Amino acid sequence: MIKQYFQAAWAQLKQQPLISAINVAGTALAIFLIMLVVMVQQVAVAPFAPESNRDRFLHYKWASIKNEKLWGEDSDSNGPISVTAADRCYRSLQTPEACTVYSAMTISTPVSLPGQPAISVDVRETDDVFWRVFDFRFLGGKPYDKATFDAGLPVAVMTRSVARALFHTEEVTGREFLLNHAPYRVAGVVRDVSTLASAAYAQVWIPYTSTDMPNNTWAGGHMGMFSCTLLAHDRADFPAIREESDRSIRAYNEAIKESGFAFFLRNRPYDQEKNAIASSANNEPDLQGERNRRLMIYLILLIVPAINLSSMTQSRLRQRIAEIGVRRAFGCTRMEVAGQILAENFVVTLMAGAVGFLLSVAFAYVGNDVLFAQGWSETLNPPEVDASMLIHLSTFLWALLFCFVLNLLSSGIPAWRAARMNVVESINGKLH
Repeated sequence: MIKQYFQAAWAQLKQQPLISAINVAGTALAIFLIMLVVMVQQVAVAPFAPESNRDRFLHYKWASIKNEKLWGEDSDSNGPISVTAADRCYRSLQTPEACTVYSAMTISTPVSLPGQPAISVDVRETDDVFWRVFDFRFLGGKPYDKATFDAGLPVAVMTRSVARALFHTEEVTGREFLLNHAPYRVAGVVRDVSTLASAAYAQVWIPYTSTDMPNNTWAGGHMGMFSCTLLAHDRADFPAIREESDRSIRAYNEAIKESGFAFFLRNRPYDQEKNAIASSANNEPDLQGERNRRLMIYLILLIVPAINLSSMTQSRLRQRIAEIGVRRAFGCTRMEVAGQILAENFVVTLMAGAVGFLLSVAFAYVGNDVLFAQGWSETLNPPEVDASMLIHLSTFLWALLFCFVLNLLSSGIPAWRAARMNVVESINGKLH
């Protein structure tokens, strides 16, 4: 049966090559544009190394604190938190599998070898749990462990590109270099990380206990330079984690209430989807509004081409009036006629959709610095993508769904009209 539909669809394409070419091109363009929108959203939420556990992440990228005594009732401070606050509010949670605290932003820092010119790299300061929450691919060495972190030893993990730029080789485990003019030893080398992995991204990672960044605080020592990510055992644990987080914040606020400071959550922690659209620390992102906007874009990109493709489908059916009439005369039901027309057009839509999907992947891969450009970023490095970031099962399913909907919109009415034609008039080649 499927083979017959393919043969019939191919015969249609050959009968009217110009109309067929326009039909295929219009369908491919529609799927191409829709899939670009999908991929822009997917790279922000779909899992890829080193953020392969995005579906289990809960983020405290920022925090919000108020002090009515100092700032008044309507004022508050928003931004990263201090290590002390992170330890007492988030690292103490028992429900998550793991909790990592790391610098909220990467900092461009000079690295060099003695007597050689320095190069600038993006550095992120982390704890030892960071390497459990994020799954980096080590090419050599290993991450720094808890003992090294607690001792504040000057060690670093660097990317392959930094190792090559500094040492002209990837085999650099154990070798020393200067980071901001201080000696550090290479603990391990990892594959380069895309800036699209916003929580894990850096070019060099070091223990924050090896610097004085934890001392950079404000708002009574409660706000600082750090963010936090929780790794849940399962998404089903999210409500329990949020409930425990609320209790932890209330307990911390009770402990510091004499100072006048008090944290409030703005419904934090955010899952990966909500965290990806959080553009500022002092506003809760409107997740439902963002979903509605994407839905409107999808509908526009589907309906507009579907209107044009519908008239082309109707034009092709005019060539098959007598054929449809003969089938009806030999007992073919209206549902069978409509179903066959829809199936044949779906084959055409699917072939064109495959072309559009492949074009979208190619464009996203080649034009990543334009398509995935971040509105604000602490690094000048352009975003990089690879196939593992663009192609997921969900991406294929989205493409298939859009092909199916576009087929229904563009051929549904023509198929319904063809199925309701009078048998005698159809055999005589008449269409009303």
